[in-house]
Amino acid sequence: MADGAATPPSLKAVILDGETRQLSKLQQADRDQAVRDLAVANLFAPKNFPGPFVLHLSIEQGRLVFDIRDENDTPLMTLGLALGPFRRLLKDYQLLVDSYANAVQDGREASIQAIDMGRRGLHNEGADLMVARLDGKIEIHFETARRLFTLVCVLHQRI
Repeated sequence: MADGAATPPSLKAVILDGETRQLSKLQQADRDQAVRDLAVANLFAPKNFPGPFVLHLSIEQGRLVFDIRDENDTPLMTLGLALGPFRRLLKDYQLLVDSYANAVQDGREASIQAIDMGRRGLHNEGADLMVARLDGKIEIHFETARRLFTLVCVLHQRI
């Protein structure tokens, strides 16, 4: 930044821990786009720590785990969020992925567009929930939360 202004705390990298199963084409595209978007711009500021950060994101024992590290991969803090509040959205995401695959297979362009609109709305709802669940723990803006919710959906599909 110009004039010596401090760079806002941000994610240098996001690593999805526990990736083992094959993703659908839509899930892989969502994952890749979220990672690209986060690399370009994000705001991620855990309380009491300067950035940039490396985030190891995983799902363990029904919890969404944020393993936050400094840019040298030294652990700073771990935060676990119950997945319960996200379950309906995660289930809806899987239904949309399945519907999308069927619409593509059948060549139903209007259905594909409608599903895509629904998916965007679902990601927005997930981002709002992510911001609310992290409130007071990690400052995060909507677009960063939206991308992280996308990655949570991808992780959840691997369980």
